Amino acid sequence: MARPSKFDREAVIETAMQEIWRSGYEATSVKAMSERLGMTRSSYYNAFGSREDLFKETLAVYFEQSPDRALYDDPGVTSIRALLTCTFRAACAERAGDPEGRGCMAINALCELAGGPETELSEMMVSAVLSSARRFEELLRIGVARGELPDTTDCHGNALALQSLLVGINAMSKAVRAEEDLWLAARTTLGALGLLEE
Repeated sequence: MARPSKFDREAVIETAMQEIWRSGYEATSVKAMSERLGMTRSSYYNAFGSREDLFKETLAVYFEQSPDRALYDDPGVTSIRALLTCTFRAACAERAGDPEGRGCMAINALCELAGGPETELSEMMVSAVLSSARRFEELLRIGVARGELPDTTDCHGNALALQSLLVGINAMSKAVRAEEDLWLAARTTLGALGLLEE
């Protein structure tokens, strides 16, 4: 059927995001997605361009809703330990609260797209993960500069450990559904790194 005259782009992008998150990028072909969105293929292409363009748009919306988005705000007077603890606590709660157990759309896409032939999308997903690790390192350096963390803190190594923890929680939540168990894993690692705010 043709695209409705009153096209609510935000609602359609949200629907597309949920479908990609549920089924994966490769499973959401233009045919499958246009049918899911109730539009013809030509309407789909007119509205979104390529399948890759739609994915990029849904990913931008996903990142805005992701529980780790707080890491990108100015930490202000919030301690770095408190920011990290709250962010991981929120990630555990959100992942456990998903009745479908879908994990993280970005990490799902990373696993699906990276490791094979290099494409624009695979490079984009790798870049997103590396950018997140760099942000962890920036925050740790802020903590050291403020005197919240010891001068001996290995900011680079701890940032990689934090990124690994975030990826792990997002992937593990597909199998471990209890929030208290996800938080136990996160809390144990944060504590071992000296980054837990009690």
